[in-house]
Amino acid sequence: MAAYLLRRMINYLFLVIIAASVTYLLAAMVFHPENNWLAKHPQPSAEAIKAQLLARNEWRGTPIWTRYANWVDGVLHGNLGIEIGGNSVWQDMVRRVGVSTRLLVLATIIGSVGGVIVGVWGAVRQYKLFDRVSTSASLVVFAMPVFTLAILLQMFAVWFNNASNTHFLDYVNEVGNANGSFWTWPDLVDRFQHLILPTASVSLGSIAFFSRYQRATMLDVMGSDFLRTARAKGLTKNQAIFKHGARTAIIPVATLLSYNAVLLFIGAVFTEIIFTWHGMGEWFIESIGFQDVNSTAAVGIFTAILVLVAGLISEILTVALDPRVRV
Repeated sequence: MAAYLLRRMINYLFLVIIAASVTYLLAAMVFHPENNWLAKHPQPSAEAIKAQLLARNEWRGTPIWTRYANWVDGVLHGNLGIEIGGNSVWQDMVRRVGVSTRLLVLATIIGSVGGVIVGVWGAVRQYKLFDRVSTSASLVVFAMPVFTLAILLQMFAVWFNNASNTHFLDYVNEVGNANGSFWTWPDLVDRFQHLILPTASVSLGSIAFFSRYQRATMLDVMGSDFLRTARAKGLTKNQAIFKHGARTAIIPVATLLSYNAVLLFIGAVFTEIIFTWHGMGEWFIESIGFQDVNSTAAVGIFTAILVLVAGLISEILTVALDPRVRV
């Protein structure tokens, strides 16, 4: 198993290098970061703009392969460059990764586990009340864009707070007091209140998405020969389904779960923008909007690493659930 995972990790590592390099080269060729200074009033001198771009390794007069070599050298030394605002790309990325982690870890767990449970139970209770209700609810969530769901949750928060005369559901920013402590009880409660709605926004979509896949794979497994054999050996229906059927039905969904859960870190763009969480998704949009080569390349590196992590998690889950893969 270890040798198999090592081979897969080496393959993914090469893919990370290729993806990060392609992201930087495309951004360096297409973006015109000098427009950020040309749009200012009064406009800086050409020499001042050139000096700013040279400091960021974004001067288009420098050959692109020279810029790429400088960027690679910086990455190998832990320096991702300077963003348009003048801050360190590395420091900004670390801060935003922390924000996205606090937002998405709980939502990912709820969405993944909830989706699998709803899908399995919906298949077991096929065409019963739970199955019909969960199917209808999933279709409603599917038909609703993410930003619509987020805005509806904000409207619900306004109504709930007014009706209860409280501020329990906060829907703007990550925390009420940005200068407050992190580990004191009032601050933890405050962060939890700010976390409820964006977590619901992300996890509801994940539950709807995964439950449909899990229900379909579970229905295929329930008609298989090995479940009938398990029943013939004396297992009850529920024992056969949950001991043997559910494990087999999760295998096709495991890869989807892994990639979707990990890549949410740069995919929750609307949720971060609407609820004003300054995470990686928002940073990605801002980087493209400002034509920031270094920040866009940093997002590319981070995304490529996420794909590597998701691939490894997928391989581990597949090997754990299906021993046949090991040989």
